[in-house]
Amino acid sequence: MRIHILTGMSRAVWLFVPLGVVFFATCPAAADIVQPAYRRCGTGPRINCIVDGDTLWNDGVKIRIADIDAPEISQPHCATEKALGERATLRLMELVNVGPFAILAWKNRDQDRNGRKLRVLVRNGRSLGDILVSEGLARTWAGRRQPWC
Repeated sequence: MRIHILTGMSRAVWLFVPLGVVFFATCPAAADIVQPAYRRCGTGPRINCIVDGDTLWNDGVKIRIADIDAPEISQPHCATEKALGERATLRLMELVNVGPFAILAWKNRDQDRNGRKLRVLVRNGRSLGDILVSEGLARTWAGRRQPWC
């Protein structure tokens, strides 16, 4: 029979990992810190994923980021719009995966004509849409779409 003696780091892992599991399972504040990872939407269920630079799914709800307009990637009017739309999509994915953010209601409208919830994504008091605008990947929403070509 072999006897394994835990020393150094392996002892620490065996002592603290179970404590961490108990902590996260019993501490409500710790559970609030956990955020789902967002990926590009594919063919499977759309729970937490990015459609394009101004649309995502959060907990199975389709959300249109209400304070911006990003270039289209599904039906672009030119190659420039498609390329910029891809960059906006990837950047939005980066922004939502950096850390927790709030999803806030948009003025007096709950949803758009396509049934998407109209929301603003905010982290530390700043709109994630404003970040996309400041980087030239989206425009501030002006009430209607503008051409990108």
